[in-house]
Amino acid sequence: MTISNQPGPAPAPSTQVHTAGPILAGGGPPEPMYTEEFAKDPYAIYERWRAAYGPLVPIELAPGVPATLVIGYATAVRILNDPQHFPADPRIWQDSVPAGCPVKPMLEWRPNALRSSGYEHTRYRAANVSALDTVDLYGMHAVIERLSGPLIDAFASGTGQADLLGQYIYPLVYRVLAVILGFDDDTLERVSTGMAMMFDSGGEAEAGSNMMAAALAEHIARKRAEPGDDMTSEMIRSTDLSTEEIIHQLVTLHGAGSEPQVHLISNALLLMMTDERFAGDLIGGSLSTRDALDEVLFTSPPMANYCVSYPPQPMLIDGVWLPAHQPVLISMSACNADPTIRLDRMDRFGNRSHLAWGGGPHQCPARQLGYQIAMDAIDYLLDALPELRLAVAIDDLVWRPGPFHRALTALPVEFPPTPQMP
Repeated sequence: MTISNQPGPAPAPSTQVHTAGPILAGGGPPEPMYTEEFAKDPYAIYERWRAAYGPLVPIELAPGVPATLVIGYATAVRILNDPQHFPADPRIWQDSVPAGCPVKPMLEWRPNALRSSGYEHTRYRAANVSALDTVDLYGMHAVIERLSGPLIDAFASGTGQADLLGQYIYPLVYRVLAVILGFDDDTLERVSTGMAMMFDSGGEAEAGSNMMAAALAEHIARKRAEPGDDMTSEMIRSTDLSTEEIIHQLVTLHGAGSEPQVHLISNALLLMMTDERFAGDLIGGSLSTRDALDEVLFTSPPMANYCVSYPPQPMLIDGVWLPAHQPVLISMSACNADPTIRLDRMDRFGNRSHLAWGGGPHQCPARQLGYQIAMDAIDYLLDALPELRLAVAIDDLVWRPGPFHRALTALPVEFPPTPQMP
Protein backbone atom coordinates (compact mmCIF):
# COMPACT_ATOMS: atom_id res chain seq x y z
CA MET A 1 0.00 0.00 0.00
CA THR A 2 1.33 3.43 -0.91
CA ILE A 3 0.80 6.25 1.53
CA SER A 4 0.75 9.61 -0.22
CA ASN A 5 1.93 12.82 1.38
CA GLN A 6 -0.87 14.71 3.08
CA PRO A 7 -0.12 18.44 2.88
CA GLY A 8 -0.99 20.78 5.70
CA PRO A 9 -3.46 23.66 5.44
CA ALA A 10 -3.62 25.36 2.07
CA PRO A 11 -1.13 28.21 1.74
CA ALA A 12 -2.41 31.75 2.05
CA PRO A 13 -3.16 33.59 -1.18
CA SER A 14 0.20 35.42 -1.09
CA THR A 15 2.08 32.12 -1.58
CA GLN A 16 2.75 31.82 -5.31
CA VAL A 17 5.08 29.89 -7.58
CA HIS A 18 7.57 32.07 -9.44
CA THR A 19 8.73 31.17 -12.95
CA ALA A 20 11.35 33.88 -13.48
CA GLY A 21 14.64 34.50 -11.67
CA PRO A 22 14.34 34.60 -7.88
CA ILE A 23 14.88 37.68 -5.76
CA LEU A 24 16.52 37.20 -2.39
CA ALA A 25 14.61 38.28 0.68
CA GLY A 26 15.35 41.95 1.26
CA GLY A 27 17.23 42.29 -2.03
CA GLY A 28 20.53 43.01 -0.26
CA PRO A 29 23.65 41.18 0.93
CA PRO A 30 22.92 38.33 3.35
CA GLU A 31 23.29 38.88 7.10
CA PRO A 32 25.84 36.60 8.85
CA MET A 33 24.56 34.35 11.65
CA TYR A 34 27.89 32.82 12.64
CA THR A 35 29.53 35.82 14.32
CA GLU A 36 30.29 36.38 18.00
CA GLU A 37 28.22 39.58 17.79
CA PHE A 38 25.16 37.54 16.81
CA ALA A 39 25.81 34.99 19.54
CA LYS A 40 26.13 37.69 22.21
CA ASP A 41 22.80 39.41 21.58
CA PRO A 42 20.72 37.81 18.80
CA TYR A 43 17.50 39.40 20.08
CA ALA A 44 18.67 42.94 19.32
CA ILE A 45 19.77 41.76 15.88
CA TYR A 46 16.40 40.06 15.21
CA GLU A 47 14.63 43.34 15.94
CA ARG A 48 17.00 45.27 13.70
CA TRP A 49 16.36 42.75 10.94
CA ARG A 50 12.60 42.92 11.54
CA ALA A 51 12.66 46.68 10.97
CA ALA A 52 14.83 46.34 7.86
CA TYR A 53 13.34 43.27 6.17
CA GLY A 54 10.00 42.31 7.69
CA PRO A 55 9.29 38.60 8.28
CA LEU A 56 11.91 37.19 5.85
CA VAL A 57 15.63 37.93 6.20
CA PRO A 58 18.48 37.08 3.78
CA ILE A 59 21.18 35.39 5.87
CA GLU A 60 24.42 33.44 5.65
CA LEU A 61 24.63 30.29 7.77
CA ALA A 62 28.37 30.13 7.10
CA PRO A 63 30.55 32.17 4.75
CA GLY A 64 29.16 31.69 1.23
CA VAL A 65 26.13 29.63 2.38
CA PRO A 66 23.00 31.79 1.84
CA ALA A 67 19.57 31.03 3.27
CA THR A 68 16.39 32.79 4.36
CA LEU A 69 15.43 33.24 8.01
CA VAL A 70 11.74 33.46 8.90
CA ILE A 71 11.20 35.84 11.84
CA GLY A 72 7.43 36.39 11.49
CA TYR A 73 5.18 34.08 13.52
CA ALA A 74 2.29 33.85 11.03
CA THR A 75 4.68 33.28 8.12
CA ALA A 76 6.46 30.53 10.06
CA VAL A 77 3.20 28.72 10.90
CA ARG A 78 2.16 28.85 7.25
CA ILE A 79 5.49 27.40 6.07
CA LEU A 80 5.62 24.72 8.77
CA ASN A 81 2.16 23.51 7.71
CA ASP A 82 2.82 23.54 3.97
CA PRO A 83 5.18 20.59 3.25
CA GLN A 84 4.07 20.52 -0.38
CA HIS A 85 5.69 23.88 -1.14
CA PHE A 86 8.30 23.70 1.66
CA PRO A 87 9.56 20.11 1.84
CA ALA A 88 12.41 19.07 4.12
CA ASP A 89 14.55 17.19 1.55
CA PRO A 90 17.90 19.02 1.08
CA ARG A 91 19.56 16.78 -1.52
CA ILE A 92 19.58 19.23 -4.43
CA TRP A 93 20.84 22.02 -2.14
CA GLN A 94 23.64 19.96 -0.61
CA ASP A 95 25.02 19.02 -4.03
CA SER A 96 25.81 22.73 -4.53
CA VAL A 97 27.54 23.20 -1.17
CA PRO A 98 31.35 23.24 -1.20
CA ALA A 99 33.22 20.42 0.50
CA GLY A 100 33.94 21.10 4.14
CA CYS A 101 30.92 23.37 4.61
CA PRO A 102 30.65 23.59 8.43
CA VAL A 103 26.84 23.57 8.56
CA LYS A 104 26.34 20.72 6.08
CA PRO A 105 26.35 17.89 8.69
CA MET A 106 23.47 19.63 10.50
CA LEU A 107 21.43 20.12 7.32
CA GLU A 108 22.31 17.34 4.90
CA TRP A 109 19.93 14.60 3.83
CA ARG A 110 19.59 11.54 6.00
CA PRO A 111 17.06 8.72 5.68
CA ASN A 112 15.06 9.91 8.68
CA ALA A 113 11.81 11.72 9.44
CA LEU A 114 13.47 15.13 9.82
CA ARG A 115 14.83 15.18 6.26
CA SER A 116 12.07 13.30 4.41
CA SER A 117 8.65 13.97 2.93
CA GLY A 118 5.62 11.94 1.90
CA TYR A 119 5.65 8.19 2.43
CA GLU A 120 9.24 8.07 3.71
CA HIS A 121 8.48 10.73 6.32
CA THR A 122 5.41 8.79 7.44
CA ARG A 123 7.42 5.56 7.68
CA TYR A 124 10.34 7.01 9.62
CA ARG A 125 8.18 9.10 11.96
CA ALA A 126 6.03 6.06 12.78
CA ALA A 127 9.18 4.13 13.75
CA ASN A 128 10.31 6.95 16.04
CA VAL A 129 6.91 7.45 17.65
CA SER A 130 6.47 3.71 18.20
CA ALA A 131 9.85 3.48 19.94
CA LEU A 132 9.20 6.61 22.02
CA ASP A 133 5.89 5.16 23.18
CA THR A 134 7.78 2.30 24.88
CA VAL A 135 9.70 4.67 27.19
CA ASP A 136 8.36 4.31 30.74
CA LEU A 137 7.79 7.94 31.71
CA TYR A 138 7.02 7.05 35.31
CA GLY A 139 10.17 4.95 35.53
CA MET A 140 12.23 7.84 34.14
CA HIS A 141 11.76 9.75 37.41
CA ALA A 142 13.73 7.03 39.22
CA VAL A 143 16.38 6.96 36.47
CA ILE A 144 16.97 10.71 36.66
CA GLU A 145 17.00 10.67 40.48
CA ARG A 146 19.53 7.81 40.49
CA LEU A 147 21.82 9.55 37.98
CA SER A 148 21.52 13.08 39.34
CA GLY A 149 22.37 12.27 42.98
CA PRO A 150 26.05 11.30 42.51
CA LEU A 151 26.63 14.21 40.12
CA ILE A 152 25.29 16.71 42.66
CA ASP A 153 27.19 15.06 45.53
CA ALA A 154 30.44 15.38 43.58
CA PHE A 155 30.42 19.19 43.91
CA ALA A 156 27.81 20.04 46.57
CA SER A 157 30.08 19.50 49.59
CA GLY A 158 33.21 21.04 48.06
CA THR A 159 34.17 24.68 47.53
CA GLY A 160 30.66 26.02 47.07
CA GLN A 161 31.28 26.66 43.39
CA ALA A 162 30.57 24.65 40.23
CA ASP A 163 30.03 24.88 36.50
CA LEU A 164 26.56 23.39 36.16
CA LEU A 165 26.95 22.77 32.44
CA GLY A 166 30.10 20.69 32.67
CA GLN A 167 29.60 19.11 36.10
CA TYR A 168 25.87 18.41 36.12
CA ILE A 169 23.69 19.15 33.08
CA TYR A 170 25.81 17.65 30.29
CA PRO A 171 26.67 14.39 32.07
CA LEU A 172 23.12 13.95 33.37
CA VAL A 173 21.39 14.46 30.02
CA TYR A 174 23.81 12.25 28.14
CA ARG A 175 23.57 9.47 30.73
CA VAL A 176 19.76 9.62 30.67
CA LEU A 177 19.87 9.36 26.87
CA ALA A 178 22.22 6.39 27.16
CA VAL A 179 19.60 4.59 29.25
CA ILE A 180 16.80 5.45 26.83
CA LEU A 181 18.76 4.40 23.72
CA GLY A 182 20.63 1.49 25.33
CA PHE A 183 24.17 2.88 24.87
CA ASP A 184 27.16 1.37 26.64
CA ASP A 185 29.85 3.71 28.00
CA ASP A 186 32.02 3.60 24.87
CA THR A 187 29.09 4.38 22.56
CA LEU A 188 27.96 7.20 24.84
CA GLU A 189 31.39 8.85 24.82
CA ARG A 190 31.87 8.65 21.05
CA VAL A 191 28.32 9.71 20.17
CA SER A 192 28.39 12.58 22.68
CA THR A 193 31.67 13.90 21.30
CA GLY A 194 30.49 13.60 17.72
CA MET A 195 27.19 15.36 18.42
CA ALA A 196 28.90 18.28 20.14
CA MET A 197 31.24 18.65 17.15
CA MET A 198 28.25 18.77 14.79
CA PHE A 199 26.31 21.36 16.79
CA ASP A 200 29.29 23.69 16.94
CA SER A 201 29.20 23.78 13.11
CA GLY A 202 32.94 24.31 12.96
CA GLY A 203 35.67 22.63 10.92
CA GLU A 204 35.21 19.34 12.79
CA ALA A 205 31.48 18.94 12.09
CA GLU A 206 31.95 16.35 9.34
CA ALA A 207 34.41 14.36 11.46
CA GLY A 208 31.87 14.43 14.30
CA SER A 209 29.17 13.08 11.99
CA ASN A 210 31.44 10.23 10.88
CA MET A 211 32.37 9.42 14.48
CA MET A 212 28.70 9.15 15.42
CA ALA A 213 27.86 6.91 12.45
CA ALA A 214 30.66 4.45 13.24
CA ALA A 215 29.76 4.25 16.93
CA LEU A 216 26.07 3.76 16.19
CA ALA A 217 26.71 1.00 13.65
CA GLU A 218 28.63 -0.95 16.29
CA HIS A 219 25.90 -0.22 18.85
CA ILE A 220 23.15 -1.56 16.56
CA ALA A 221 25.16 -4.72 15.86
CA ARG A 222 25.43 -5.33 19.62
CA LYS A 223 21.71 -4.77 20.10
CA ARG A 224 20.84 -7.17 17.29
CA ALA A 225 22.88 -9.82 19.10
CA GLU A 226 21.71 -8.93 22.63
CA PRO A 227 18.51 -6.83 22.61
CA GLY A 228 17.44 -4.99 25.73
CA ASP A 229 14.70 -2.73 27.10
CA ASP A 230 15.58 0.38 25.11
CA MET A 231 14.54 2.31 22.01
CA THR A 232 17.23 0.86 19.77
CA SER A 233 16.15 -2.69 20.54
CA GLU A 234 12.52 -1.71 19.97
CA MET A 235 13.31 -0.32 16.51
CA ILE A 236 15.13 -3.53 15.62
CA ARG A 237 12.23 -5.67 16.90
CA SER A 238 9.26 -3.79 15.55
CA THR A 239 10.34 -2.22 12.23
CA ASP A 240 11.82 -3.27 8.92
CA LEU A 241 14.41 -0.48 9.00
CA SER A 242 17.91 -1.33 7.80
CA THR A 243 20.98 -0.75 9.96
CA GLU A 244 21.74 2.44 8.03
CA GLU A 245 18.19 3.69 8.54
CA ILE A 246 18.29 2.94 12.27
CA ILE A 247 21.61 4.81 12.52
CA HIS A 248 19.95 7.90 11.14
CA GLN A 249 16.90 7.61 13.40
CA LEU A 250 19.28 7.44 16.37
CA VAL A 251 21.23 10.47 15.10
CA THR A 252 17.97 12.42 15.06
CA LEU A 253 16.80 11.15 18.45
CA HIS A 254 20.15 11.79 20.09
CA GLY A 255 20.55 15.15 18.38
CA ALA A 256 17.13 16.36 19.51
CA GLY A 257 17.55 14.91 23.00
CA SER A 258 21.10 16.01 23.81
CA GLU A 259 22.32 19.53 23.02
CA PRO A 260 18.83 21.12 22.91
CA GLN A 261 17.87 19.33 26.14
CA VAL A 262 21.10 20.43 27.84
CA HIS A 263 20.52 24.06 26.95
CA LEU A 264 16.82 24.00 27.76
CA ILE A 265 17.84 23.05 31.30
CA SER A 266 20.73 25.53 31.50
CA ASN A 267 18.72 28.42 30.05
CA ALA A 268 15.87 27.68 32.48
CA LEU A 269 18.24 27.59 35.45
CA LEU A 270 19.79 30.86 34.32
CA LEU A 271 16.33 32.45 34.22
CA MET A 272 15.41 31.08 37.64
CA MET A 273 18.63 32.39 39.22
CA THR A 274 18.52 35.87 37.69
CA ASP A 275 14.84 36.81 37.36
CA GLU A 276 13.52 37.90 40.77
CA ARG A 277 9.96 37.27 39.63
CA PHE A 278 10.78 33.60 39.05
CA ALA A 279 13.16 33.08 41.94
CA GLY A 280 10.82 34.60 44.51
CA ASP A 281 7.67 32.97 43.20
CA LEU A 282 9.27 29.56 42.80
CA ILE A 283 10.42 29.58 46.41
CA GLY A 284 6.96 30.77 47.43
CA GLY A 285 5.38 27.95 45.48
CA SER A 286 3.07 29.93 43.18
CA LEU A 287 4.97 29.04 39.98
CA SER A 288 6.29 25.66 38.88
CA THR A 289 9.42 24.54 37.08
CA ARG A 290 7.15 23.85 34.11
CA ASP A 291 6.26 27.57 34.04
CA ALA A 292 9.95 28.45 33.98
CA LEU A 293 10.57 26.02 31.11
CA ASP A 294 7.72 27.47 29.08
CA GLU A 295 9.04 30.98 29.67
CA VAL A 296 12.42 29.87 28.30
CA LEU A 297 10.80 28.11 25.34
CA PHE A 298 9.19 31.46 24.49
CA THR A 299 12.13 33.74 25.17
CA SER A 300 15.36 31.70 24.86
CA PRO A 301 14.68 28.37 23.13
CA PRO A 302 17.81 26.19 22.91
CA MET A 303 17.23 25.49 19.22
CA ALA A 304 16.83 29.11 18.22
CA ASN A 305 16.87 28.73 14.42
CA TYR A 306 16.09 25.46 12.66
CA CYS A 307 13.05 23.62 11.17
CA VAL A 308 14.66 23.83 7.73
CA SER A 309 12.85 23.43 4.42
CA TYR A 310 13.92 23.68 0.77
CA PRO A 311 11.30 25.00 -1.68
CA PRO A 312 11.54 23.02 -4.95
CA GLN A 313 10.73 26.10 -7.03
CA PRO A 314 11.00 29.85 -6.42
CA MET A 315 8.18 30.93 -4.11
CA LEU A 316 6.54 34.30 -3.47
CA ILE A 317 5.57 34.69 0.16
CA ASP A 318 4.82 37.94 1.96
CA GLY A 319 5.93 39.86 -1.11
CA VAL A 320 9.38 38.23 -1.26
CA TRP A 321 10.63 35.69 -3.79
CA LEU A 322 12.44 32.80 -2.13
CA PRO A 323 14.99 30.97 -4.32
CA ALA A 324 14.45 27.33 -5.18
CA HIS A 325 16.52 24.70 -3.34
CA GLN A 326 17.89 27.17 -0.83
CA PRO A 327 17.40 26.65 2.93
CA VAL A 328 14.51 28.38 4.65
CA LEU A 329 14.98 28.37 8.44
CA ILE A 330 12.39 29.15 11.07
CA SER A 331 13.69 31.41 13.84
CA MET A 332 11.79 30.07 16.83
CA SER A 333 13.38 32.80 18.98
CA ALA A 334 12.42 35.68 16.71
CA CYS A 335 8.95 34.32 15.85
CA ASN A 336 8.09 33.91 19.52
CA ALA A 337 9.01 37.59 20.00
CA ASP A 338 7.01 38.78 16.98
CA PRO A 339 5.25 41.96 18.19
CA THR A 340 2.11 40.97 16.27
CA ILE A 341 1.58 38.02 18.65
CA ARG A 342 3.75 38.91 21.66
CA LEU A 343 2.05 38.16 24.95
CA ASP A 344 2.47 39.82 28.30
CA ARG A 345 4.97 37.83 30.39
CA MET A 346 2.31 36.65 32.82
CA ASP A 347 0.00 35.57 29.97
CA ARG A 348 2.62 33.01 28.89
CA PHE A 349 2.16 30.80 31.95
CA GLY A 350 0.37 27.66 30.80
CA ASN A 351 0.57 28.90 27.20
CA ARG A 352 2.12 26.46 24.71
CA SER A 353 1.80 28.56 21.54
CA HIS A 354 5.57 29.02 21.17
CA LEU A 355 7.34 27.36 18.23
CA ALA A 356 10.22 25.88 20.24
CA TRP A 357 9.09 22.31 19.41
CA GLY A 358 8.56 23.15 15.74
CA GLY A 359 5.20 22.72 14.05
CA GLY A 360 3.29 20.90 11.34
CA PRO A 361 4.14 17.34 10.30
CA HIS A 362 7.73 17.65 11.60
CA GLN A 363 6.81 18.83 15.10
CA CYS A 364 8.93 17.15 17.78
CA PRO A 365 7.25 13.88 18.88
CA ALA A 366 9.16 13.73 22.21
CA ARG A 367 7.83 16.89 23.87
CA GLN A 368 6.45 15.14 26.96
CA LEU A 369 9.70 13.25 27.55
CA GLY A 370 11.74 16.43 27.03
CA TYR A 371 9.68 18.36 29.55
CA GLN A 372 9.95 15.57 32.12
CA ILE A 373 13.73 15.21 31.88
CA ALA A 374 14.19 18.98 32.20
CA MET A 375 11.79 19.33 35.12
CA ASP A 376 13.30 16.45 37.08
CA ALA A 377 16.88 17.62 36.42
CA ILE A 378 16.05 21.09 37.75
CA ASP A 379 13.92 19.96 40.67
CA TYR A 380 16.46 17.46 42.00
CA LEU A 381 19.21 20.09 41.78
CA LEU A 382 17.19 22.80 43.55
CA ASP A 383 16.04 20.37 46.23
CA ALA A 384 19.71 19.68 47.02
CA LEU A 385 20.96 23.27 46.58
CA PRO A 386 18.04 25.67 47.16
CA GLU A 387 20.36 28.69 47.59
CA LEU A 388 21.98 28.27 44.19
CA ARG A 389 22.97 31.58 42.57
CA LEU A 390 24.88 32.76 39.52
CA ALA A 391 28.58 33.26 40.32
CA VAL A 392 29.26 35.98 37.71
CA ALA A 393 27.46 38.97 36.27
CA ILE A 394 24.98 37.87 33.63
CA ASP A 395 26.74 40.01 31.03
CA ASP A 396 29.95 38.04 31.65
CA LEU A 397 28.41 34.76 30.48
CA VAL A 398 29.65 33.58 27.09
CA TRP A 399 27.29 32.24 24.42
CA ARG A 400 28.53 29.79 21.80
CA PRO A 401 28.58 31.22 18.26
CA GLY A 402 26.62 29.38 15.59
CA PRO A 403 23.43 29.88 13.60
CA PHE A 404 21.27 27.19 15.18
CA HIS A 405 21.48 27.17 18.97
CA ARG A 406 21.19 29.45 21.99
CA ALA A 407 23.81 27.81 24.17
CA LEU A 408 26.11 28.91 26.97
CA THR A 409 29.74 27.79 27.15
CA ALA A 410 29.51 27.49 30.96
CA LEU A 411 27.06 28.17 33.79
CA PRO A 412 29.17 29.09 36.87
CA VAL A 413 27.27 29.05 40.16
CA GLU A 414 27.92 29.38 43.87
CA PHE A 415 26.09 28.04 46.91
CA PRO A 416 26.64 27.18 50.57
CA PRO A 417 28.44 23.81 50.66
CA THR A 418 26.02 21.04 51.54
CA PRO A 419 26.62 17.55 52.99
CA GLN A 420 26.19 14.69 50.56
CA MET A 421 22.65 13.49 50.05
CA PRO A 422 21.85 10.20 51.81
